[in-house]
Amino acid sequence: MDSKNSGVGVLDKAVSILATLESGPHSLAELVAVTGIARPTAHRLAVALEHHRLVSRDLTGRFILGKRNGELAAAAGEDRLLAAAAPALAALRDATGESAQLHKRQGDQRVCVAVAERLSGLRDSVPVGAALTMQAGSAAQVLLAWEDSEKIHRALGKARFTAAHLAAVRRRGWAQSVGEREAGVASVSAPVRGPNNKVIAAVGISGPIERLGRQPGRLHAAAIVATATKLSEYLAKNPN
Repeated sequence: MDSKNSGVGVLDKAVSILATLESGPHSLAELVAVTGIARPTAHRLAVALEHHRLVSRDLTGRFILGKRNGELAAAAGEDRLLAAAAPALAALRDATGESAQLHKRQGDQRVCVAVAERLSGLRDSVPVGAALTMQAGSAAQVLLAWEDSEKIHRALGKARFTAAHLAAVRRRGWAQSVGEREAGVASVSAPVRGPNNKVIAAVGISGPIERLGRQPGRLHAAAIVATATKLSEYLAKNPN
């Protein structure tokens, strides 16, 4: 069997169309010329792929890759991120003595997707699956700071931090909060970036103010940024 052919002809042709669109927009005639697929078949497959959001159209009607490809890539990246997160969070917890978490944004909330709890003593427990506000906390600041200006402006309406706070986060590469999300709790977070350099998660620690103090970043920002960098580098080296 040809290494380029799976034996399922219609699937091979659909993949050929997607592979062609990787290089940029194509008209139907250009798709036919590049792939060698008969025009009626190419049109039928491209429209079917468009139905499933794997293909879309630009303003001139040419075929382009659809948003579903990015969603699938992000889901695959999330699996790799979670696999790498467990040992990274455990190491961060051990280095700081505080509970460590990984948060991802989902709409107007952030969700804890991985955690390494402090083993004893007073701690801030955030269980996996917990949905928290995007209006307070260092993880929320990190997940919002690198968004486009329109999203930032919309989110700041009810937030407990300001545009100046987010500018400082972007400048230094980490965020801190003290009693912002919950009275008596402090936290520090840094951004995890995907292969496209987009911020896809926030890694950080949280604990009682009495232990972390009023400037928790002074104590732990370096360790958290180092963890975020390791996770980002792992994703960059393992994009598939």
